[in-house]
Amino acid sequence: MTDLWELENGIYAQGYELICGVDEAGRGPLAGPVCAAAVILPRGLEIPGLNDSKKLTEKKREELFEPIKAAALSFAVAFASVEEIEELNILGATFLAMNRAIAQLVPQPELALIDGNRNVGIELASRCVVKGDSLCADIAAASVLAKVSRDRYMLEMDELYPQYHFRQHKGYGTKLHYEALREYGPSPIHRMSFLRKMH
Repeated sequence: MTDLWELENGIYAQGYELICGVDEAGRGPLAGPVCAAAVILPRGLEIPGLNDSKKLTEKKREELFEPIKAAALSFAVAFASVEEIEELNILGATFLAMNRAIAQLVPQPELALIDGNRNVGIELASRCVVKGDSLCADIAAASVLAKVSRDRYMLEMDELYPQYHFRQHKGYGTKLHYEALREYGPSPIHRMSFLRKMH
């Protein structure tokens, strides 16, 4: 397994005192908000089982959720709503959620490491880390918090709108989801701009 601290240790060696990792969940779904998390872990902290959240099972992510929150020096989770996604577009809304999460960190980090290859909308000094959730401990931790938080939100939405089966697909465009959309039409938490592509 790659050393999840190699990248951050290199940055700390340049004289930075505090850096955070930032990741999002929910850019692709047809429904629900986009969620971002920002995390500052103690330097060198090993959280057993923490790796790229996309490779982790839902059960494993749930198991890591509380240990990450307990171990972090600071963490925050923030959402951008469906209305904000529609108004700004998904990338703009993603940066909005990321900035909201970063702004809640105490103390404030000097540098944010952003998963992926886009950071133009981030207000704090930042660097992109492609595949950051499998290369970087802080981003891996943020990715778990964002994914679990969004999944839990979608489970609440499943109770409000049971006909869409959000529990199963969390709003992503699965066959089951498209069938429900065809039968019932969109709900108030569907992203109308994402549904224009529906066949």
